[in-house]
Amino acid sequence: MDIVITGSNGLIGSALRSALEAKGHRPIAMVRRAPRAGADEIQWDIASGKIDGEALDGVDGVVHLAGAGIGDKRWNASYKKLVLESRTKGTSLLASTLAGLNSPPKSFLSGSAIGYYGDRGDETLTEQSAAGSGFLAEVCVKWEAAAQSTIDAGISTTFLRTGIVMTPKGGALKKLLPLFRLGVGGRFGSGQQYMSWISLDDEVAAIVHLLENSVPGPVNLTAPNPVTNAEQTSVLGKVLGRPTFVPVPAFGPRLLLGTEMANALLFDSARVEPTKLLASGFDFRHPTLEAGLRSVLGK
Repeated sequence: MDIVITGSNGLIGSALRSALEAKGHRPIAMVRRAPRAGADEIQWDIASGKIDGEALDGVDGVVHLAGAGIGDKRWNASYKKLVLESRTKGTSLLASTLAGLNSPPKSFLSGSAIGYYGDRGDETLTEQSAAGSGFLAEVCVKWEAAAQSTIDAGISTTFLRTGIVMTPKGGALKKLLPLFRLGVGGRFGSGQQYMSWISLDDEVAAIVHLLENSVPGPVNLTAPNPVTNAEQTSVLGKVLGRPTFVPVPAFGPRLLLGTEMANALLFDSARVEPTKLLASGFDFRHPTLEAGLRSVLGK
């Protein structure tokens, strides 16, 4: 299959590109600069609303992962606007273009996140659960709504509600590892908040699976065994062979990141189950956190 990927140089996108090539598929990168001669690249420019629609005509699938990093900068009004618009404008442009093609793709997999559900305590959340409240929930709701054009055009449209991706190459785990290796890692606040996670290998394998098996609508990309932050802390300490006795009081991250951002990224609770992914026949390589951590950390 010919698969177009936005955000192809990101943490997930680059791994997805390699996985598709390994399975004999042809990944095509969406880029903002002029395409390199001989490279499998298609140009687009979200700011100006320009996209090479002719190059998209006839591709088999599109995986849309582009968007400003949620945790890259401290949240203020301008950065929150960038986080939202980098998702909604790009998705709207891409979806409307795909909907107007003579030979549209069979499937459109558009990024989203479990932030959709907001802070829900120990409530078990499936794809049928309602949206929550807060900035990230608002972003996810508008992000998914921006793909309405492909749904209206009859293109199988899947929303990848991704959890915390476990890999030492980036994201939360990369930031936690130095502290835990020094023996000063600990739970955040009470530690009772649920952290719904997935290994990078399973994230990528799930996306490939969804390209090969149409599952329209929202799909939770999380492992089948979510854990509390206290459990996550204990398992990470066990895998690394380091103590985890020092809890991190809530006021520290809130002072460093700002209350809203710290709550959303560290203290909000989402106990998410991958109901549709499991029902579609997907087999997790790392169903438990210990298995996932031992694999990604070589332990």
